[in-house]
Amino acid sequence: MKFLILSADGFEDLELFYPYHRLSEEHEVEIASNKDNITGKHGYGAETDLKFEEIDPEEYDGLVLPGGNGPETVRQNEKAVETAKEFMEQDKPVASICHGIQVLISAEVVEGREATCWRGVADDLKAAGGIYKNQSVVVDSNLVTSRHPGDLNNFVKEYLKLFK
Repeated sequence: MKFLILSADGFEDLELFYPYHRLSEEHEVEIASNKDNITGKHGYGAETDLKFEEIDPEEYDGLVLPGGNGPETVRQNEKAVETAKEFMEQDKPVASICHGIQVLISAEVVEGREATCWRGVADDLKAAGGIYKNQSVVVDSNLVTSRHPGDLNNFVKEYLKLFK
C-alpha cells in the first residue's frame, strides 16, 4: 500500500512523524507540500517527496492530515484541497488529527460526518456541518479523526484497521 501525507511548515511534529514512521514500517509513505523541506512547530524538519501540484490521488491508498499550523497553508492550495476531496469522495481512508480537519472543511466534505479535532477548531467543524465529538478517536466510515498528540496511538491503530 501507498500513503500520502499533506503538510506544510508549522506542522505539529508528532502528528506528522508518528503516523509517517508507523505507516512506513510496512508501507510506502510520501509527503507532499508546497516546498521541498518543511519544518515543524518544534523545529524538526521533513524532506518532502513531491509538491501539491504533482499529486495523483490514484497512486495512493490512504491520506493523512497532520495538525499544527501546517493545515492553514495546505488549505490555501487548490490542488491539496482537491486531493483531500477526491480521497473522501472515493471513500479512501482519510486520517485527520488536530487542525488537519481544516483541510477537509475547505474541501467541503465534513457535512453530516462525525469527527473530532483540536478544540480550537471545533466551532469551524460544526459551522461546516460536521458533528463534533470530544473523543480520543472518532471513526465515521472512511474518516478517522483525533484531537491532539496524546491520541496518536489510538488514532493510527484505528486508521490501520480500515485496511484490514
